[in-house]
Amino acid sequence: MTSQTPLLDAVNSPADLRKLKESQLTQLADELRTETINAVAVTGGHLGAGLGVVELTVALHYVFNTPADRLIWDVGHQAYPHKILTSRRGQIRTLRQGGGLSGFTKRAESEYDSFGAAHSSTSISAGLGMAVARDLAGENRNIVAVIGDGAMSAGMAYEAMNNAGAMDSRLIVILNDNEMSIAPPVGAMSAYLARLLSGRTYRSLREMGKQFAEKLPKFVKTSAARAEEYARGMVTGGTLFEELGFYYVGPIDGHNFDHLLPILKNVRDSKEGPILIHVVTQKGKGYAPAEAASDKYHGVVKFDVATGAQAKAKANAPSYTKVFGESLVKLAETDDKIVAITAAMPSGTGVDIFNKAFPDRTFDVGIAEQHGVTFAAGLATEGMKPFVAIYSTFLQRAYDQIVHDVAIQNLPVRFAIDRAGLVGADGPTHAGSFDLAYLGCLPNMVLMAAGDEADLMHMVATAHALDDRPSAFRFPRGDGVGVDLPTIGKPLEIGKGRIVREGSSVALLSLGTRLAECLKAAEILKSHGLTATVADARFAKPIDTDLVLRLAREHEVLVTVEEGSIGGFGAQVLQTLTDRGAVDKGLKVRCMVLPDTFIDQDTPAAMYAKAGLDAKGIVIKVFEALGRDADKTMVQLA
Repeated sequence: MTSQTPLLDAVNSPADLRKLKESQLTQLADELRTETINAVAVTGGHLGAGLGVVELTVALHYVFNTPADRLIWDVGHQAYPHKILTSRRGQIRTLRQGGGLSGFTKRAESEYDSFGAAHSSTSISAGLGMAVARDLAGENRNIVAVIGDGAMSAGMAYEAMNNAGAMDSRLIVILNDNEMSIAPPVGAMSAYLARLLSGRTYRSLREMGKQFAEKLPKFVKTSAARAEEYARGMVTGGTLFEELGFYYVGPIDGHNFDHLLPILKNVRDSKEGPILIHVVTQKGKGYAPAEAASDKYHGVVKFDVATGAQAKAKANAPSYTKVFGESLVKLAETDDKIVAITAAMPSGTGVDIFNKAFPDRTFDVGIAEQHGVTFAAGLATEGMKPFVAIYSTFLQRAYDQIVHDVAIQNLPVRFAIDRAGLVGADGPTHAGSFDLAYLGCLPNMVLMAAGDEADLMHMVATAHALDDRPSAFRFPRGDGVGVDLPTIGKPLEIGKGRIVREGSSVALLSLGTRLAECLKAAEILKSHGLTATVADARFAKPIDTDLVLRLAREHEVLVTVEEGSIGGFGAQVLQTLTDRGAVDKGLKVRCMVLPDTFIDQDTPAAMYAKAGLDAKGIVIKVFEALGRDADKTMVQLA
């Protein structure tokens, strides 16, 4: 048997792909799947979702005229094969690395990335906007939104579908169903019916029927439309989508080109309103270790392609996420009112640890952060003690609910905010930059940030003990610093920080896990003849006024350090100092926050160095405040 000539090497863009014969696409898909596996083995990242859409990716770029036709991936972590086919194969082994490709779609990266999608459930809204813009400009292009079944669990997707259906806009939505199990068996008959119902003949007859019905009395016309809709629904499913105004096609096998290509061509050539194609795929398709894994290799670190074994980094301390999960379990063993809520991220937030111990008290609401917060508020009204564990960047989606349903009603909902600060490979879309600012301005809120993993245990206990108001505690991605952990956390005095190191000339007031860098900075300052007090604020709200005033009174320089944007903890400290008249006596105050820009993916250490929030950056800030030559300081620190 002669070996096949490789095809992927000749495909530098979708235009090259469209030169191939349909009979060659299966081979190309196999090569694309292999390339995706080999690339992610080097970089780590999201693997299972991308493997599941290899054939769909090839088919979409083959049938549609991208980038003139707009293609939106929701969520963008399934777009690695798309990146390889769209002139980025040479960079694919820089995925999620400093200076490399984003792990998600990114408009600034490629004209083929029509919309940045690192959060979910945005594609239909964005696609509808693109469709309306097309129509207003009198242009003729297809808009295709590929949305995963997980992303379809969020209300925003249905809001968009309802709007699109009412507007009757020409928009193609592809539901990539790899988990929902809502589809009837997918096979030859299903594919035949889908091809028939998406074809021109059936749609022409359907249009003729509509025109004839216009001449009939309204009640007859309505009954006929519903009869046709439900007749198709009985055969194919999809009645929900029909009710939202979409013409439903499917389900079809998302790994079979004989099924995909004719249906995609049919809908491409259709001039009707919104169409939804229900495609059934398999996460991790074509890679045995992924197919066998419970999570289908959703997210992986570097791994061995032959065995699927993932590299295990040595940890000097448990992760903050693990400390949170285990701390909550210990408290729940003695309090049956504790419940945990997550929005489709049980393992990412540590709620999976709680779920193993208390499955009946664990609630995964899907990608529905708004619902999750108000659900927790309802639990709190009845005396339960809800802990809502959501990444900082995802919690932003539920801000209105935090304000209206929790804070205004002063309900004791506890927010466990994971991924605080810069997060590394996931980049700016997942960075927890803004929660200190957007929560610190809310009346009734107690807001904490752990300086180390032991502090986190105490903050979990503090939040548990707060039965009269809402609270939040934030912690970063990654491992702790290696401090000794108590058996169980103890509630902290509300609004009180701690002195970690005493000095006389400089005060470093840290909130969060920059505390370790502040201690390093203090050592460097000592070598330059400056002794530094290092304080751990612990609370961003209520602020420790006595501690702030003492540091201001006893030191020449006061520097606040936080892993958040402007408007957070430093702003609270400045407000305190100005209200008390403590900045008019020669005190030099500086607030160190994340810079006013979005920082691209890299290692967390490199990102914090770029932000100036490492030990070197803190020392330079102190020297600048004192009027010393910062450039010389940098040389001495290098």
